[in-house]
Amino acid sequence: MNKTQINELSFLASNDYWGRGILIGRTSNKIAVAYFIMGRSENSRNRIFYKEDDRVAIAPYDKDADIDPTLIIYYPIKTNGKNLIVTNGDQTDTVEEFLNKSLTFEDALRTRCFEPDAPHFTPRISGILSLVDGSYKLSILKDSDGQGTDCHRYFYEYPSRPNYAHFIHTYEGNDTPLPTFEGEPKLFKIPDSIEEFTDTIWNSLNDDNKISLCTMMINPETLEREVKIYNKLDNKELFKNRIEIKLEETKEE
Repeated sequence: MNKTQINELSFLASNDYWGRGILIGRTSNKIAVAYFIMGRSENSRNRIFYKEDDRVAIAPYDKDADIDPTLIIYYPIKTNGKNLIVTNGDQTDTVEEFLNKSLTFEDALRTRCFEPDAPHFTPRISGILSLVDGSYKLSILKDSDGQGTDCHRYFYEYPSRPNYAHFIHTYEGNDTPLPTFEGEPKLFKIPDSIEEFTDTIWNSLNDDNKISLCTMMINPETLEREVKIYNKLDNKELFKNRIEIKLEETKEE
């Protein structure tokens, strides 16, 4: 029987190009989420995260630059009832639409495929977590053969486990074409402090390639959340935005 490797957050320094990454789990008493983006092209690097109500959005940093918003401008994090959706593309909206029709996370992602950005065929990674019990699911939709022939869809489901989280990402390294994620989501040990959680992730990501990071810690009893956003591009030394939000509780039907 294979023993699952448990990683420290500093393990993120071992790969200079994870691409996009989702990490979901819990501390000793809060739900924990992180989403980050990395980039190599000028178009990809011209981005920042910002908070919009109970959502997180992406916008171009230099709005006057000639950019192609396709595949890079989207809502990576949305709240839907007592669920939080986290993805690396506009499939966030697809999942939201399906949940509003009383359909499932899996139903939504079976209608989507990897990104049409040959020769990389970037995987679509997605997560959904319950704000009730902290359980969560992760998914990756990826190219089957490096040629864009078929889409393979993988789904993973996890219970809430104190001080542990799972990490899924798009790439295995920095090459051309970019090597697609392999294996299963990685297990990480995480701290209780949002400062330590955020700073360790941010400081472990490659300095040249990291763009933005958003972390959240949510109290499942009150639905109060702490949010931290780090953007590499900002008119300050580093944009650090910490917000406490009291989410309106959604009544169960």
